[in-house]
Amino acid sequence: MPWSNNNGGGGGPWQPRNNGPWGSGSGGGGNRPPNIEDLWRKGQDKFRNAMPGGGGTMSGAAIAAIVLIGVVVWLGTGIYTVKPNEVGIERVFGRFRSVAAPGLNYNWPYPIGRVDKPVIAVQSVEIGMRSDLRSSARRGVPAESLMLTGDENIVDIDFTVLWRIDEKRPQDYIFNLRNNEQTVKAVAEASMREVIGKSNALEILTGARLTIESAVQELMQKTLNDYKAGVVVQQVQIQKADPPQQVINAFRDVQAARADQDRAQNEAQAYANKVVPEARGEAARIVQRAEAEREKMIANAKGEAAQFIKLYDEYKKAPEVTRQRLFLESIERIYGGMDKVILDQKAGGAQGVVPYLPLNELTRKPEKGAN
Repeated sequence: MPWSNNNGGGGGPWQPRNNGPWGSGSGGGGNRPPNIEDLWRKGQDKFRNAMPGGGGTMSGAAIAAIVLIGVVVWLGTGIYTVKPNEVGIERVFGRFRSVAAPGLNYNWPYPIGRVDKPVIAVQSVEIGMRSDLRSSARRGVPAESLMLTGDENIVDIDFTVLWRIDEKRPQDYIFNLRNNEQTVKAVAEASMREVIGKSNALEILTGARLTIESAVQELMQKTLNDYKAGVVVQQVQIQKADPPQQVINAFRDVQAARADQDRAQNEAQAYANKVVPEARGEAARIVQRAEAEREKMIANAKGEAAQFIKLYDEYKKAPEVTRQRLFLESIERIYGGMDKVILDQKAGGAQGVVPYLPLNELTRKPEKGAN
């Protein structure tokens, strides 16, 4: 035990021994620290004994060799490797030095230098939902997904953002962002809320997804560039855009009514597209027939007028002959197609009938279907 019950030499029954924590003491000096020079000499003696052919005092050359070996080993720790999907960000005294390409590289070892090796790969962040990789299920997060539209409606939107580190400025990703993924997520949610706040609910829930995705991606990239975040937004994907669960049934009824309205309008437009061209075609045919009839009547009138003028010119030259000719032509035109019986006025009774042989009737072809 550390306490000795020795009555000799004074000090009482509980006087401590002379052996302190620093070794054996001599005299009545009590506990005292060791001599630094003694410890250094003892260390040198142990090292000399451990060295081959130990003994004697260590020379300055040996000490320098030991120090040189230590420095070489320390400098060798600055060699590092960058994988193909990584990029090396070299620091010296905490400041950015350069960007190292994949392969074997060198930088000052710790604590003078440091190398960060972020992975250049496409990463995703989910807003409004959380995916369970084990069950492939999704859990909604209403605090992130419920957003107010420009026409004061509420929509429930889940979307995913695909992003990666900018290979041209990876140092910005290391030095300008503290919580990288949280920053990208916050910028994505804020950009989506801004775009949704400028859009109508009907456009969001029907056919404006591509427009919204493009607008959100552009706004995110602009904001991250202003932050000098060193992040490239590759794509924004809307996974779901629905009304809130409490009013989704009413919204579906409205959508069904709009679908019926659109169908009725399409049917009416199809009927109009069929009837209107037919009516226009019939009107065009009537106009064309009327124009043809007009041209025919005008041509006939012009021909008759020209014929009358020529006949008048001949009449002026020989009136009696022309009158006789007109009379005979008129009689021929009137009686040409009639059955005729020729009578001789000089003969009386039945003797006045002149025999008539219709030669033109004999040469006429019989009509089809006649017996």
